[in-house]
Formats: sequence, structure tokens, C-alpha cells
Amino acid sequence: MAASPFNAEVTALLDANKHPLRKELDALRTIILSVDASIEEGVKWNTASYRITDWFATLNGPKHVKEPMMILHAGARAKGIVLKHRIPDPKGMLKWLGNDRAQIVFKDGKDISAKKAALIAVLKHWIHEL
Repeated sequence: MAASPFNAEVTALLDANKHPLRKELDALRTIILSVDASIEEGVKWNTASYRITDWFATLNGPKHVKEPMMILHAGARAKGIVLKHRIPDPKGMLKWLGNDRAQIVFKDGKDISAKKAALIAVLKHWIHEL
């Protein structure tokens, strides 16, 4: 049996919280980790987060359970990077929360599947711009 691509600490956190969107979050975890082999998953801000050299994506934690959601950002601390208008978003998925932060909300697992290719493209551009 192949080893899980998921970080054991993140899996344990999601297990402990009995996250109601677990299936959808696991789908997002799989997609994010497939974008680039250098992406690492870890626990930051009490939820699943992703980094290469600095944190760039965070999934919704146990208190935010209405819809699967991720926040894209430019690291744990503000750096003054302006990503707004530099990331192609043909599906209109990005809701900009600032010049260096955006939110993507999905309706459900089917919506995640339908937007998988667009999400991968957004993530590739995001990490390239950092």
C-alpha cells in the first residue's frame, strides 16, 4: 500500500475535530499537494496549511464548516506583495480580501471536482508569483 501524501499531524487534527467537511477537505488537500512536489502540508492557524518556503494556502478550520474554503496568502506575515490582478482567474473563483490574500469558496465536492483544473492553474500562478 502506498504511503499517504498527507501530513500525519494534519490528518490527526482533522480526525480529532471530526471536521464535517472532511471528504471535501481531503479532496482539496490532494489537489494542492499535486500542484508541485515541493509543497509541504502542515498545521498552521490550527488547520491544514501549505508552504514551499513560506505558507501560501490555508483550508477552513473546524469553526468554519458551511462550505469548503481556502485562503491564499503571501505568507505568515505581511510582506507588501501585491498579487491582486496578477493571478489569472478565468472561472472567477478568487474573492480578494486584500492585495495579497484571496478566498476561494466551493459549494461542495462536486464543485471542487468541476473546478479542479482551474484551481490547479490558480495555485501554480500563485506560488510562481511568491
